[in-house]
Amino acid sequence: MQDLKITLIQTPQFWEDKPVNLVHFEELLPKTGTTDLVLLPEMFHTGFSMKATELAEDFENSLAVNWLKEKAQQHQTAIYTSFICKASNHFFNRGVFVFPNGEITVYDKRKLFTLAKEEQHYFAGTEEKIVEYKGFRLLLSICYDLRFPEILRNCMISETEAKYDVLLNVANWPERRSFHWKSLLLARAIENQCFLIGVNRIGTDENQLVYSGDSIALDPLGQTLSNIQPHQETVETVTLRKEVLYEVREKLNFLKDQ
Repeated sequence: MQDLKITLIQTPQFWEDKPVNLVHFEELLPKTGTTDLVLLPEMFHTGFSMKATELAEDFENSLAVNWLKEKAQQHQTAIYTSFICKASNHFFNRGVFVFPNGEITVYDKRKLFTLAKEEQHYFAGTEEKIVEYKGFRLLLSICYDLRFPEILRNCMISETEAKYDVLLNVANWPERRSFHWKSLLLARAIENQCFLIGVNRIGTDENQLVYSGDSIALDPLGQTLSNIQPHQETVETVTLRKEVLYEVREKLNFLKDQ
């Protein structure tokens, strides 16, 4: 049964400076080694900005997408993150899952962060997106989505298989609410009997918001698989074992008992 190696990159972001962010990620990506999937923070090459008109990129001719495709093919790994996208004359906080061969699956953030007035600048997505990759089903999510268990709810689709196996969340989640971040990640992993990977930025943005990171990988029992310290730039790879999912779901019938 195949394992899945996922690399978490916890790093500062340079405010609305695309070239500098891309150079910085180019320096970090070689440190991932051999891995199946790399996660970068939300709005990876701008930071969490509301300047949609100035910073958005047309999806069909996007610097972000082209760069991600190039790096995925160069390092032969999938990459998941989000960027500011313009499509159909609207702006989206768009998640992009790029396969090693350059193919792309997109996910538009469904829950927009009203405290930052995100809903005044971006359109909300309406569709769940699950990616099938190397024998695992991966549910894509972005930051504030994490607060809404109803849109992330897992379920059994057969006697042994669930709707998804891994919940991915990329974020710009401030330190002032880090207790919520850590608690919600733990809850989502346990209630959905899934692996959970949460990648958050560190540093300070132009709004003087401090980010502690607290990026983490959890197993279906909520136990920590990673060893990433807050406020420290870190590149760490964890291995997810599919048989762990089967063992947990067989012993604890929580999903079946819905």
